[in-house]
Amino acid sequence: MTTVIAVDLGGTNLRAALVGSDATLLAHDAVPTPTAGASGEVITAAIAARVETLLASPQGREAAAIGVASAGPLDPARGWVVDSPNIAFPVVEIVEPLRERFGLPVALINDARAGVLGERWAGAARGSDNVVYITLSTGIGGGAVVNGRLLLGMSGNAGEIGHIPVDTRYNLVCGCGFAGHWEAYASAKNIPGFFAAWRDAADVRDAAFDPSSTRAIFTAARAEDPVALAFMEALGEMNARGVSSVIVAYNPEVIVFDGPLARYYGDIVIRQMEPFIDRYLALPRLVVSDLAGQAPLLGAAAYALEAR
Repeated sequence: MTTVIAVDLGGTNLRAALVGSDATLLAHDAVPTPTAGASGEVITAAIAARVETLLASPQGREAAAIGVASAGPLDPARGWVVDSPNIAFPVVEIVEPLRERFGLPVALINDARAGVLGERWAGAARGSDNVVYITLSTGIGGGAVVNGRLLLGMSGNAGEIGHIPVDTRYNLVCGCGFAGHWEAYASAKNIPGFFAAWRDAADVRDAAFDPSSTRAIFTAARAEDPVALAFMEALGEMNARGVSSVIVAYNPEVIVFDGPLARYYGDIVIRQMEPFIDRYLALPRLVVSDLAGQAPLLGAAAYALEAR
């Protein structure tokens, strides 16, 4: 069985795994993504440390390649992560430093594009040739397979759906610097900011939960707190606008939701958004990933295997 090293570089966590060609995770390692230091080299060094640990394991010694899934945008020609709103450094060099250090082929792909590959390989989208993967995490990202082909775009950044405009009322500023983007309202990092703007506009005085915590807001909604439920309707509208755009852009048969918000609160997210989704095209199946957050790692492995 061929093995590869897979890395998932996110805004919050840096994960790495040894993955077999049968989609089995043979070993796993995770640390918080570095946010302090002189440059993105601190992230490159953290990735290299994870890879070195996995390569030192008995099965890792025969690893054939390294696949890195990262929050974007990416510069595939240079093998860099560039100006990511969810990573602390403007440039993180990935491909050449890892190739030079370990002497292995290195493939770099956006984490959400990797996610859709992982879901087709071993998850909820197995057997589907038209699927969109949406991650609701520190940011919002997407990956699309259309007629069996992964969409990458001119620079490997097709599917940056978190930057679909969904609002002109609140005009919340996204981490990328533009206003009204989906990610500015519905990502785990930004939901408290949207709650604050919504509460001011709705003249809601008090909340019986911590409004600065996304977890607290969703927990209150699950407990049927009236303020939290009213906000969930507003959030559902924003999510529905993003998903409606995804449906008309890609015409998928299934949309797989992943990321912490989907894994922990997917029932609320889907229930609140579904009534507001446009029905111009047929509504696809809306499902939550059953891969326990491993879809980007599996997709990075699949991409590395194919590139090799």
